[in-house]
Amino acid sequence: MIADRWGVTDEEVARAYPCDGSVRRPAAEQWREVTVQASAADVWPWVVQIRVAPYSYDWIDNLGRRSPRRLLGLADPVVGDPFTATAGRPVGRVTDVDPGVHLTGMVLGAGMSYVLSPDGPDRTRLLLKVVAGGPRVLGPAVAVGDLVMARRQLVTLRELAESHRRQ
Repeated sequence: MIADRWGVTDEEVARAYPCDGSVRRPAAEQWREVTVQASAADVWPWVVQIRVAPYSYDWIDNLGRRSPRRLLGLADPVVGDPFTATAGRPVGRVTDVDPGVHLTGMVLGAGMSYVLSPDGPDRTRLLLKVVAGGPRVLGPAVAVGDLVMARRQLVTLRELAESHRRQ
């Protein structure tokens, strides 16, 4: 499908993700990836902060509120915690977590897993898989919309983790 993959290898698409099976009849599955020039330990705190802000186009999905550009010192999430927030309101819930390895949750009928895959001592592949339900005819539209928003989110998280690592 158009826009279902961005930055991922065939092996990364084929691997199992914690969100697999979270949607009974997926209308769409998307895979996204950015390579971060920082260790997984440096990237993880930024992934954790997805719980308080979307880190995408804030003017669209955060009603103009800027996602935090400094680490807030959040504790690792636990199953049942809010998964993310938009405009200061919690959205979704954490369904699975392995601190430093992956954060998985459900938001509006979609399952998503952020997976950190170390690729050397100071390099991490940050993978995102999204599994969405709904009518299959919506699959391409969901994929294109997700591509734009998820790409911005992952690039922002990469920039913040790399910048924080240099400090």
